[in-house]
Amino acid sequence: MKRVGAHVSIAGGVENAPLNARAIGAKAFAMFTRNQRQWHSAALTPGSVDAFRNNCAEAGFLPQHILPHDSYLINLGHPEPDKLDKSRQAFITEMQRTEELGLVMLNFHPGSHLKLVSEDESLRLIAASVNLALEATRSVTAVIENTAGQGSNLGFRFEQISRIIEFVEDSSRVGVCLDTCHLFASGYDIRTPEAFEDMLGEFDRVVGLRYLRGMHLNDAKQKLGSRIDRHECLGKGMIGADAFAHIMQHPALEEMPLILETPNSDGWAEEIRMLYGFGGE
Repeated sequence: MKRVGAHVSIAGGVENAPLNARAIGAKAFAMFTRNQRQWHSAALTPGSVDAFRNNCAEAGFLPQHILPHDSYLINLGHPEPDKLDKSRQAFITEMQRTEELGLVMLNFHPGSHLKLVSEDESLRLIAASVNLALEATRSVTAVIENTAGQGSNLGFRFEQISRIIEFVEDSSRVGVCLDTCHLFASGYDIRTPEAFEDMLGEFDRVVGLRYLRGMHLNDAKQKLGSRIDRHECLGKGMIGADAFAHIMQHPALEEMPLILETPNSDGWAEEIRMLYGFGGE
């Protein structure tokens, strides 16, 4: 079964996320575990954690179908030691919150070198950051999201993702989430079944399909290889609806979260219905 959902709101408490996901017909969902625009947040309360777990169970969401995302403030490859430490502590906290909620994955953007250190040095810093977070937790998998390559962001080529994984000490607790808009913006064409298969084959050769834990399904406002991260609603951008029809029929993408981050949240229920229609469900 394909597990399609969206990145839903946690307004009023994380326990509302599974309710918001169920309301749009989702079979998976993503969320933030706290306010993504602040470095510090209040600790999760036992009541909120219990309500979250209960709501997930009642709505039929298993931990492996939920892909929380860390704060956009975090840069695990920051070249300045004090700012790197701040990002690392925030990431460890997010991994711990994820574990506290009973979830098994945390999605994160790798980081940026800010043109102050070499690409390889920053990739090594990212891996070292992940190692610290894995040491501070027991079971959560750190899921690297590919980027569009905007600015000095790393993770827009599969070789960069592979390099991070190479330096992670426990490879059983690292994974990858592929964002379709980011793939397209960074130069991986996925518009036809043949192009998608070529991309997935390259991912398997360079990184390994065994690391794939989920996808973000977004159309792209900008052209192939633009390295501009601008999401568009499905079928209304440069990628086109046919690509998402192929994704919904692809056997390698069963039982993993396929998450919408398209710009019109009011349209998510319709986009979910459209995607399931592509898959004949």
